[in-house]
Amino acid sequence: MNRELDPIAEQAIAWLVRLRSGRDQARQQAALQVWLDENPAHIRAWEQLQRGLGNHYELLRKAPSSLREPLVQPELKRRDVLRGLAGLGLLGGGLWLGVHSQPGQTLLADLSTGSERRELSLPDGSRLNLNAGSAVDVDFTAERRLLTLRQGSLVVQVAADRNRPLIVRTAQGEARALGTRFLVEQQAASTHVMVLEHAVQVSLPSGARLDLQEGQAALLQGNRIERLAGEQRYRADWLDGHLSVLDEPLATVIDALRPYHRGLLGVSPQVRDLRVQGVFPLDDTRRSLTALAETLPIRVDRYGPWLTLVGPAN
Repeated sequence: MNRELDPIAEQAIAWLVRLRSGRDQARQQAALQVWLDENPAHIRAWEQLQRGLGNHYELLRKAPSSLREPLVQPELKRRDVLRGLAGLGLLGGGLWLGVHSQPGQTLLADLSTGSERRELSLPDGSRLNLNAGSAVDVDFTAERRLLTLRQGSLVVQVAADRNRPLIVRTAQGEARALGTRFLVEQQAASTHVMVLEHAVQVSLPSGARLDLQEGQAALLQGNRIERLAGEQRYRADWLDGHLSVLDEPLATVIDALRPYHRGLLGVSPQVRDLRVQGVFPLDDTRRSLTALAETLPIRVDRYGPWLTLVGPAN
């Protein structure tokens, strides 16, 4: 049996959360209808979720106020709500089995972004910037300040607190700072850390550590920390809506554009390794893809607004 959370089921749950958040209901309803019209599988997933909740949310309305009230709060934590729904038996087992999978953990993150960047204040006064397609858990107590980056990238301006160093944790390790500003990016099998101000210490579960000063960067992967040579500040250009690329494979560029792109964006294995350099607008992926097609031996085929494929020119 497949125990992973189906991506379409994830999307259905995310739509439920958006609708129950109370934000811009008319716009959210219209966007939901567009999503439903895209694919019959979307309709089936939505109907399954509604059946799990009961017709027209009747079971939800009967739920204790401690569960019901968070559903109408703007700063909704999907993780807490969905765990509560599961505890009441309001979600089918098939939807809930994937909570401990990577997609499920991302869906249930405290903070996440879709196709937009987001800037917000943390409880201690630190400032957090999330790139599009990012997800992070926030665990701030009297004893610790912990951000767990599930996917994507962040930049944090840390409020100084010598008793509680701020830690960003990823799948590979941790970045620890007191008062500083730095970037952390969760990649497929590694973590990229770059210091914008002051200093940061990175570490692995094995105990390996490395101190990074302003302007320095490192890659955390497996059982080793690799210090990166050369200027790395351009990796934070997404803060200004730009993707700066210095001799990267096309696949990496497409991965960076994908969270900003409307619909599915795929790249052929035949052109994935083409080398790219340049500066591309993140908020206009159509323009970025056109620029890539003008400088590389590729073609961009669009199949309506929902599917874009990048392949060889010939």
